[in-house]
Amino acid sequence: PPTTNNRQPTHMHPHNPTTQRINNNDNNHNKTRSAIMVKVWYEPPPYGPGTSLNRPGYGIGPQRTQLVQQLSRRPQGMVIAGACVAFVAVAYIPVMIRESKHGLPFTFSPEYQAATRAYMRYHNMNPIYGISSKTARAADEAH
Repeated sequence: PPTTNNRQPTHMHPHNPTTQRINNNDNNHNKTRSAIMVKVWYEPPPYGPGTSLNRPGYGIGPQRTQLVQQLSRRPQGMVIAGACVAFVAVAYIPVMIRESKHGLPFTFSPEYQAATRAYMRYHNMNPIYGISSKTARAADEAH
């Protein structure tokens, strides 16, 4: 057990190369500090920084496929752009199938669009710059 006359810090910082000890003397209240330099050897984790010791690391490894190894060596922006293009292409497949079977949706027909314009004009939708404005009415009447 530590005595009250000779106190030492209760915890030492293992990552701090300098440790400081404070010598307290009850007779005088002068505190003296002496720095002791300690050599610290840093050994990084075996699977890279930010990884645990009990799980494998991320990135290139012997268990990775050739494609993953090649992609991990390329610039990130190129890989992300390629992945986005691939996802858009896969998402367009159902749209392409529907268009080939059924054609365009019924809302693209000229009759439906004319009815929508008439409905918007009757209800005075967007009267400043849109379909109900004076310039749009004048342009429609000219046709």
